[in-house]
Amino acid sequence: MRHIRAEILNWYLVYKRSLPWRETKNPYDIWLSEIILQQTRVEQGMSYYFKFLERFPTVFDLAEAKEQEVLNLWQGLGYYSRARNLHRTAKEIVDVHQGEFPQTYDGLLSLKGIGPYTAAAIASFSFDLPHAVLDGNVFRVLSRIHNWDVPINSTQGKKDFEKLANELLDTENPGLFNQAMMEFGALHCKPTQALCHVCPVAIHCLGFQEKKVDQLPVKLKKQAIRKRFFLFEIIRVG
Repeated sequence: MRHIRAEILNWYLVYKRSLPWRETKNPYDIWLSEIILQQTRVEQGMSYYFKFLERFPTVFDLAEAKEQEVLNLWQGLGYYSRARNLHRTAKEIVDVHQGEFPQTYDGLLSLKGIGPYTAAAIASFSFDLPHAVLDGNVFRVLSRIHNWDVPINSTQGKKDFEKLANELLDTENPGLFNQAMMEFGALHCKPTQALCHVCPVAIHCLGFQEKKVDQLPVKLKKQAIRKRFFLFEIIRVG
């Protein structure tokens, strides 16, 4: 674990992208970036991040806005429930917490619209709290390093990977390490054509040694909903 942790951190310090939300510890800015980047590529989300910060520089500004204005600014990102949840959460932070983000993982998780991943991201990036983030990139890195074929979207899989992520976490620099894991998965340990031939952790990667990198992570397929149509004939007697 110690060697893997060190190699991933060293890789990150050399190859990381320069992204604006990595230059701040402001929980509002970080939260905004995390919501925008859900199901959105960094290249597309960047302009929206700047637009939102320009129009709503603080959580108070966002909370006071009309919902339609928030939706108009969100136009083009899709999944408009994210924008509505963003607005509702801003109102809750202002009305219940006087505009201050809770400074604990559980406190962040109690906010409507903030789940385990976002709570861990804000807790570690803003407050240096030792909570590992688990996004698709981190699931992929962990499953390959450990050659772990438990489905990542199963109940048992989520528990297993949360344990693995927290065991690997650098508790002295949790925010930095979380960023490193996410970036490593996004740029190096990619879904396809992973750069295993120049990977700094290849020697420790069980998936690579077993030649199973392309098979990991495992994900349960959603059962297709089959539509069925029935015709009924009602016969009345008498």
